[in-house]
Amino acid sequence: MTARLPVFPLATVLFPGLVLPLHIFEERYRALVRHLVGLPDGTPREFGVVAIARGGEVASAAGRSAPDAGEVTLHEVGCTAELRQVTELADGGFDIVTVGRRRFRVADVDHHSAPYLTAEVRWLPEPDGPDEAAGVLAARVIAVFRQYLGLIRAEAGQLTEQLPEDPTVLSHLVAATAALTVADRQRLLAIDGTAARLRAELNLLNREAALLRQVRAVPVPLAELATPPPAPN
Repeated sequence: MTARLPVFPLATVLFPGLVLPLHIFEERYRALVRHLVGLPDGTPREFGVVAIARGGEVASAAGRSAPDAGEVTLHEVGCTAELRQVTELADGGFDIVTVGRRRFRVADVDHHSAPYLTAEVRWLPEPDGPDEAAGVLAARVIAVFRQYLGLIRAEAGQLTEQLPEDPTVLSHLVAATAALTVADRQRLLAIDGTAARLRAELNLLNREAALLRQVRAVPVPLAELATPPPAPN
């Protein structure tokens, strides 16, 4: 089954069930929010979030377009964002809160029929019943994820989070909150089966935990490495 969706390219990956707040300042995406708000009651107010494979994200906060804004290449798999809260700002922009809803594969992107991108998408399958293998893997992922969290925090005693027992919800939460690259997250989003996603996450968490044990430090984001240290007084 296919559908046509407005599409918001971002330098991040959205997963079902996860909250994504956005500050909307670029005119084409202001138009998208106005379109969604104006839909009849009962109509799903959702748009597709797709991670950018190549190119710029959106125009700058000052309203200038990025040099490669017209050359954005998207990944094939994305997730819809359901509009939950809209705050209109004095400058005409919006602060919105969205929640990831359902995964899709992009079949065709249209750059011309609307001020924003639209795409024909095909919905991807989701689990519709208990999966014994996923349940076993979920318990293992919870144990390894707690060990991983202990390594990236100063005090393991601070680990008080209640992790979801539902294997599919857990798989999306781990994928979204672990310190993974966009490429790793994108690969996890594209996996159809919960058991297969959890198995991949076990491999990734074990890899990251092994690295953390070796260096005894949390990796610094590349953006911070590019920032010179403050000059001494």
